[in-house]
Amino acid sequence: MSRTALFGAAGLAAGVLVLVLGFLLLGGDSAKADAPRLLEAAGCTVQTVKALPGDHSVTTASGTSPRWNTSPPTSGPHYQVPAIWGAYTEPLLPAQVVHNLEHGGVFIEYGKDVPQATVDQLKGFYDAHQNGTLLAPLPSLGSKIALGVWTTSSSQDSGTGRLATCTAFDEKAYSAFFDAYQFHGPERFPADALTPGS
Repeated sequence: MSRTALFGAAGLAAGVLVLVLGFLLLGGDSAKADAPRLLEAAGCTVQTVKALPGDHSVTTASGTSPRWNTSPPTSGPHYQVPAIWGAYTEPLLPAQVVHNLEHGGVFIEYGKDVPQATVDQLKGFYDAHQNGTLLAPLPSLGSKIALGVWTTSSSQDSGTGRLATCTAFDEKAYSAFFDAYQFHGPERFPADALTPGS
């Protein structure tokens, strides 16, 4: 093969690599931009707050923190032991759930007035997104559904708490939330380490 052909092949390979990397990088940014838009189009209220530093200052599993800045909480002080990953029929303790979010998880919580048909849809969605996910009732939400996550872009900042409060289930919008934010917590674990029952 001639030197010109080698340089041409190398240039083509480099160009393809740049395109693939650009697509992957922009795709991640696109997912993060699409999630709030899709959630709002689905009738959700999206709250984004500066995350509070995480520490184990909540000394009992049933404890709370006056510093939490979303309800339900999406960052900040928490109990030292997280909840076991899974789907629940009883409410979870927020101080434990925040610890799960710190590890990159997402919660789906639903109020006491959410119809059983919608709860069944949420369970089906959970079944397709089990790793790093908690599903549980939270009676105080009434007829609403809440999605919560704690994300960071570096170990130097406490990150962002994100809470979407929705009036209905929307698979596309919920999937966008998970795709954009799950597994990006301040203390990251691989997805296969956040399995139900662990």
